[in-house]
Amino acid sequence: MAMKVLSSTSELFPFIKTGGLADVTGALPKALGAFGVEVKTVLPGYPQVMPLLSDNPPLVVFNDLFGERAALHHVSAEGLDLFVIDAPALFDRSGGPYVDARGIDYPDNWKRFASLSLVTAEIANGLLPGWGPDIVHTHDWQSALASVYMRQAGCSTPVVLTVHNLAFQGQYPAYLLGSLGLSPNAYTIDCLEYYGDLSYLKGGLMTADAITTVSPTYAREVLTPKYGMGLQGVLRKRVGSLRGVVNGIDQDIWNPETDHHLPVNYGVHDIGSKFANRMPLLKRFKLDTDDGPVFAAISRLTWQKGIDILVEVSGEIVSRGGKLIVLGRGERSIEEALVATAACFPGRMAVELGYCEADAHLIHAGSDIVVQPSRFEPCGLTQLYALRYGTIPVVSRTGGLAETIIDANDAAISAGVATGFQFDPVDGSGLRDGIHRAYDAWRIPSIWRRLQKQAMQADFSWQRSAGQYAELYLELQKRHVRTEQRLVVA
Repeated sequence: MAMKVLSSTSELFPFIKTGGLADVTGALPKALGAFGVEVKTVLPGYPQVMPLLSDNPPLVVFNDLFGERAALHHVSAEGLDLFVIDAPALFDRSGGPYVDARGIDYPDNWKRFASLSLVTAEIANGLLPGWGPDIVHTHDWQSALASVYMRQAGCSTPVVLTVHNLAFQGQYPAYLLGSLGLSPNAYTIDCLEYYGDLSYLKGGLMTADAITTVSPTYAREVLTPKYGMGLQGVLRKRVGSLRGVVNGIDQDIWNPETDHHLPVNYGVHDIGSKFANRMPLLKRFKLDTDDGPVFAAISRLTWQKGIDILVEVSGEIVSRGGKLIVLGRGERSIEEALVATAACFPGRMAVELGYCEADAHLIHAGSDIVVQPSRFEPCGLTQLYALRYGTIPVVSRTGGLAETIIDANDAAISAGVATGFQFDPVDGSGLRDGIHRAYDAWRIPSIWRRLQKQAMQADFSWQRSAGQYAELYLELQKRHVRTEQRLVVA
């Protein structure tokens, strides 16, 4: 009999995406099928999601979901099994899932994502006759409150909470506790209380049965003041339940041999065909068509991602004959700095504010080097996509970047295992050094081709990671059954 998992997330590829969270929550359920795990995912009914619903009647109608009328629908699409929360007052917004068109957080995010958590908890607690999960899997602060609601209702179904980025914690004023329908007992140092406020993420960390981060290195880093974001003490309390599982990538979607976004497909055995994607890329971004290396950054444009450092050294890339393409959105000051810098280098630097899936695929195929100067990085997926496409990453030595990229030092090159370039310290001088090393290797075709082949042969499919999650689920399920049996005997 298949194990039943209820996943709860605020993003899910290919329906709604702002970053790697969507890629993970979209790919992991498919990969888990090979291990006898069936996943149903709870997802808010954003405008991008609602067209999936048919005319079938809802499973459940909520007359008062935090003061709003809502309904729960079931639908299967793109190989994923979904429970969609149809709540127009909460989710029918013209901006993104978290911010409006001006980039400002919706003031009722506390209520919007509490509703995601509450509906998840009610499903776990028997809302749907004939179906209930063996395991609940929540993701980041947006659904972390589910385990708090579950425990308040006496639901003991095991919960796994995956922290994709500890910097985002769902912190809100303490006076909202009553509006959330939570007992005053939840406002304690052992649950939601966080420096006088509420933290949805902290509540999840304290009530989940297992906590995962998206790389083992990040699981160690979050226990320190530098990377713990104020929650390192909480995580040290829960260290026995904490583990790191490296993200995988969907190798059907990110496959240069079959990618329909590419002008020319290619693989590790005909890597020379990769070059045919270069000219379409340069034309798409209106860059010069000389032979210099093409650098790229596909990222949220934030301080965390170190994009301000990239602004600082972009002139170095251009002065050495390279070109730079940046795709993403983020902090306004960094966006403005990028646009202003690009204006100084016409034909050599292009900045596209926003995200386009087709452009992201073309950039990975047509560029030579992907730059990721993150100050901290739980896992990172861009470098994994780059490897798959034979585009060499230059990454800071932190978190999942350090874990997934083998630095092209002399020993690693000689051993035939190098896949990219790590740099440290994470500042302008460190990034310049990484860029210089990559540029010097690019100038020697035999070394560069070897690096590309090694990169493309690296295996970051979901097979291994999904297996680790399946093992974790089984471990929690067995422990839960033993506990229930003891309670019956007692």
